[in-house]
Amino acid sequence: MASRPGPLTHWPWERLGSFKYVVLAPWVLRSVHMIATKEWKDIDLSNLAIFVSIVWRIVHNQIWISLSRFQNARSKHRIVDRSIEFEQVDRESNWDDQIIFNAIFLYTINALHPNAAYLPIWRADGVVLMSLLHMGPVEFLYYWFHRALHHHFLYSRYHSHHHASIVTEPITSVIHPFAEHVGYSFLFSIPMFGTVLTGTGSILGITLYITYIDFMNNMGHCNFELVPKWMFKVFPPLKYLMYTPSFHSLHHTQFRTNYSLFMPFYDYIYSTMDKSTDDLYEKSVEGKEETPDLVHLTHPTTLQSIYHLRLGFASVASKPYSNKWYMILMWPVAWLSMVLSWIYGSTFTVERTTLKKLKMQTWAIPRYNFQYGLTWEREAINDFIEKAIVEADGRGVKVLSLGLLNQAKELNGSGELYIQKYPKLRVRIVDGSSLATAVVLNSIPPGTNQVLLCGSLSKVSCATAIALCQKGIQVIMPRKHEYHMLKPQMPDRTDNFLTFSSKQTPQVWIVDGLDDSEYRRAPKGTLFIPSSQFPPKKVRKDCTYYTTPAMKIPETLGNMHSCENWLPRRVMSAWRVAGIVHALEGWSMHECGGNMMDIEKVWSAAIRHGFLPITQA
Repeated sequence: MASRPGPLTHWPWERLGSFKYVVLAPWVLRSVHMIATKEWKDIDLSNLAIFVSIVWRIVHNQIWISLSRFQNARSKHRIVDRSIEFEQVDRESNWDDQIIFNAIFLYTINALHPNAAYLPIWRADGVVLMSLLHMGPVEFLYYWFHRALHHHFLYSRYHSHHHASIVTEPITSVIHPFAEHVGYSFLFSIPMFGTVLTGTGSILGITLYITYIDFMNNMGHCNFELVPKWMFKVFPPLKYLMYTPSFHSLHHTQFRTNYSLFMPFYDYIYSTMDKSTDDLYEKSVEGKEETPDLVHLTHPTTLQSIYHLRLGFASVASKPYSNKWYMILMWPVAWLSMVLSWIYGSTFTVERTTLKKLKMQTWAIPRYNFQYGLTWEREAINDFIEKAIVEADGRGVKVLSLGLLNQAKELNGSGELYIQKYPKLRVRIVDGSSLATAVVLNSIPPGTNQVLLCGSLSKVSCATAIALCQKGIQVIMPRKHEYHMLKPQMPDRTDNFLTFSSKQTPQVWIVDGLDDSEYRRAPKGTLFIPSSQFPPKKVRKDCTYYTTPAMKIPETLGNMHSCENWLPRRVMSAWRVAGIVHALEGWSMHECGGNMMDIEKVWSAAIRHGFLPITQA
């Protein structure tokens, strides 16, 4: 919001939240009625095209969002190397409001003006007229309107809302107060309404003009340089007719230069061109390769989790993962994405973060949870992980942490497979088991003298049981098979604290993969502490469920504007934090397979670097 919000700052349908699209219902129903009551030759295709343009604009914008985030995570052509935080994502979550408003505007003109109905599919003379009207009146009026918005009176009440984003994303282009957007809409309607008044309008012509506006807006705010040099060499005057992402990026960092809409010639005419424009363009096009210090290797979980990735829906990724009803509507796209990634997929970069001088990236294997359970798929998954490790090693990455099922014991022996195959690896492989164990141990309430260890026996649960027994806390195991597996691993003089009992039910349970019936055995008020990377199913409302082992991240950890799976904002899984701590401390050992760091040492290092424990259910 602007520093001093002026009149008509809020959008009229703001209070409707996710149901704001109902404001289009009267116009959409009118179109449906027309289809139902008229013969095809009598239907106004220009009216139907408005709804198609709504869908197209949403898809077009989302493509730019995903492309920009993907490129900014990995590309050497990044322009502004600063952080985007949750506050910006929240502020820009209403980017589709302008699509709704423009649709209402077009529907209204279509209904009220006779020349705006029953438009032909194409008229070349109308496209030429729109081009001339855009290059002339629109670009000229926008330039001076934009300069006026930078006057203190209007800037503090309206335009400062847009400029709150120093590091821009494509959707930053349309983040304006309602009153400001009304002005833009009337400005951009000049070419379209001009063709309607002259009888030269066409469905494709108007659609292409709207697409041009969206394309240039998104490109100018994408924060990576994609316009090649050869275009300006082949046609030098193009520098006056088309801006570049680096051109407009300077407007967001310098504020008082580069005011033009899409064609910079007015900045040249009125001497408001930033002097560093050409240098920044050259620097951004050339780029600079960046080698991360740390890579966290993860993978999507459910089919719908692709929308929750940072490359997916920005507002969805900024919240903890949950199964929303409207995501079910996207199931066919999610299924198709899974099939394509299964056949053609390769490991991809999800995000880029920083802490102090540490540069970090998250890479994702194109496989889902269910695929990790397929025996015949293990070789392919291991091949993906192995290639990622080899690539990281070749690029000089210091630490690679294995997330989620990439460290499954039955898959690769908790990462030991790769150490055996590549004994001279310079990159350190970290499964994070020591810090995950430390988080579980520190989640147990003080004064506890009995815990129930139930579920699968993982590296973390075994280490937790041993550590508790060493502290003199009784560990009860209700499953005989797991009890006999763990008993021989107990150090001397601690095995007496590990007992088998199917009847004792203490108030603190350490769980991993229980079924519903086992949860129902717990007494009222039981505290469930998961030791796995996946959250327990909340079967009981009269019990407390802790989140999976995780820690709050330091305020200095930058560019963190998406949630890690189901975890709250600015919270990371212990396995991921362990990799960061490993890199910060410069430890030289691998932590995978049978190797495990000292639990207290890792916990103390994590706290020292600003990571904090959580006990959030």
